[in-house]
Amino acid sequence: MTSRHSPSAAILAAAALIAAGAAQAAETPRQTQDSGAPVGDNQNSKTAGEWGGVMLEDFHLIEKLARFDRERIPERVVHARGTGAEGEFVSNGELDRFTKAALFKAGVKTPVFVRFSKVIHPNGSPEFLRDPHGFATKFYSTEGNWDLVGNNLPVFFIRDAMKFPDMVHSLKPSPVTNKQDPTRFFDFFSHQPESTHMITQLYTDLGTPQSYRTMDGNGVHALKLVDEDGKVVFVKFHWKSQQGIRNYTPEQAEKAGFNYLTDDLYATIGKGQAAKWDLYAKILKPEDVAKLSYNPFDATKDWYDMPEIKVGTMTLNKVPENFFQSTEMSAFSPGVMVPGIEPSPDRLLQGRLFSYADTQRHRLGPNYQQLAVNAPRSPVANGAQDGAMNTVPRVGDVNYQPSRRRDAGAYADTAAYKLSPYEVSTTIQQKAIGKQEPFIQAGLFWNRLPEDQKAALIRNLSADLNGVTVPEIKEIMVSHFYAADPDYGTRLATATKLDLAAVKARAAKALEAVKLAAN
Repeated sequence: MTSRHSPSAAILAAAALIAAGAAQAAETPRQTQDSGAPVGDNQNSKTAGEWGGVMLEDFHLIEKLARFDRERIPERVVHARGTGAEGEFVSNGELDRFTKAALFKAGVKTPVFVRFSKVIHPNGSPEFLRDPHGFATKFYSTEGNWDLVGNNLPVFFIRDAMKFPDMVHSLKPSPVTNKQDPTRFFDFFSHQPESTHMITQLYTDLGTPQSYRTMDGNGVHALKLVDEDGKVVFVKFHWKSQQGIRNYTPEQAEKAGFNYLTDDLYATIGKGQAAKWDLYAKILKPEDVAKLSYNPFDATKDWYDMPEIKVGTMTLNKVPENFFQSTEMSAFSPGVMVPGIEPSPDRLLQGRLFSYADTQRHRLGPNYQQLAVNAPRSPVANGAQDGAMNTVPRVGDVNYQPSRRRDAGAYADTAAYKLSPYEVSTTIQQKAIGKQEPFIQAGLFWNRLPEDQKAALIRNLSADLNGVTVPEIKEIMVSHFYAADPDYGTRLATATKLDLAAVKARAAKALEAVKLAAN
């Protein structure tokens, strides 16, 4: 995720341009939409109360995400550097009691395509750079495709899709110097205490896995499972590597080579050595949601206190024959679901339901799901037609519904596949979630680390924090880690040569703000 060097002379030489941009921004009285209309809240999506979905009427959110999705052609804005492999998933039937999804019935074998990736760095970048690592699985189910889209880490930096374009902008190279700069992304994160947990996990050696085979995968978002009777539970998915979790230090990763993650996966499968992961699920009943000390639909939180059940095993045993037609043209979206799997009120997920599919339509065209790697193995029957690269033949005169004509049967509704109902009786709002506590889980994670990984975390994180050129930003960031755990923050303050008393004072204010927000 990070630059490996301190700010260069080029960055310092661009100071005048940056200052000029800041002066121009200072003259702008308020943030606006593209139409010039003022923005009232650029941090929180408009939702149906505390637990309801995000409202499609939030035009600023939709415009912001749609504009963001079209910023690069044709490379993915995020997850550009990727590697794919093929295989199958075999269900053990343990999830069948919670969902009517056909792929989870006992013994069912479902073909899969998995795309591993880096999140921030561009296509063609070194694979040894620190980054979250994407773990996206496409299940070719008998009832259509299901995309389980996630990362190697179980949480994320932010909890609301409204912040996603800004976060990625801060992590990408400066629009002035075209270089990634820790001052920029830590400036953003210093305003987002919720990022403390994800940053803590990322800056351990989990940020530089030894191979794609030796990292876990996580769905990150909570999803909803629905059984044959319409009963609902919530779920989080976790891929557990049968190869074990093994990571590199930054120096070891760089020594491993520019393309080491792809080379390892392809070479290992090429030798006939399949890579395997067991899929685990954590189940949460609706009546238990309010009992938790945190909001379970907050993507910055892990369901760390819940047991897992094993629900199946995935085997990857084939390297695609054409990298572009598979890995680059593969397209994933968390909105691609099958009957029995539905969205939760997770605000980051709700935004991604739109944003990810919209990105693929922009990048590959409206018929991207007709491409071989994306096409379902089950029949497709709807009234969609025309558009770029529409190659699947369709016959008949009726491409609308309803109709009394004979050839309209292919488009008949099936009541068994209706989405589950849920009650929303609340005031439409635009405000942050109620249970925000940003530091506790980061502290729990720190205290579970062995001493060598604590030392690695301090080394890796302080290296980037020491590249921050604005002292206040560095002090605020370290205070967040102190608020998570005093030992964690004290070690970081020492490694970054900060005044510990000042860090403690800022941490106390941050913790007091958390208490006030909770009341």
